[in-house]
Amino acid sequence: MTNRTSFSYGKNLAILARLQQPKNRAQPVTTLYGIKNCDTVKKARKWLDQQGADYQFHDFRETPITQRQVKAWIEQLGWDTVVNKRSTSWKQLSEEQRNSMNESSAIAAIMENPTLVKRPLLDRDGEFSVGFNASTYQDIF
Repeated sequence: MTNRTSFSYGKNLAILARLQQPKNRAQPVTTLYGIKNCDTVKKARKWLDQQGADYQFHDFRETPITQRQVKAWIEQLGWDTVVNKRSTSWKQLSEEQRNSMNESSAIAAIMENPTLVKRPLLDRDGEFSVGFNASTYQDIF
């Protein structure tokens, strides 16, 4: 006598799809950089919380950022995107510093004064974006 097992075609496809997924595929690591009292950072955090996003918040006033992080941001986005030229910190730089800013001087300036970073800065598995826009975040997540 043959043992026949009934099956649902749709259910088996779903099981097969799960089995074909990589076993150790981790969720993307997401870090939101900024300062907790910044209004735009607050909006981004609220949006992420409402979406149930798994992320870490890094307040760079409380926990220093590394030169390696800043260099990666600037290499991917460009120093003129990472540096917030509307910030009080930017305005407090000398005219000479502002006019001669380049990649290496931007890294040095940010290391000295992290509030020069345009906020928030989102790092999703090494893909960076600055500022907050709900539709852009929707595309990212």
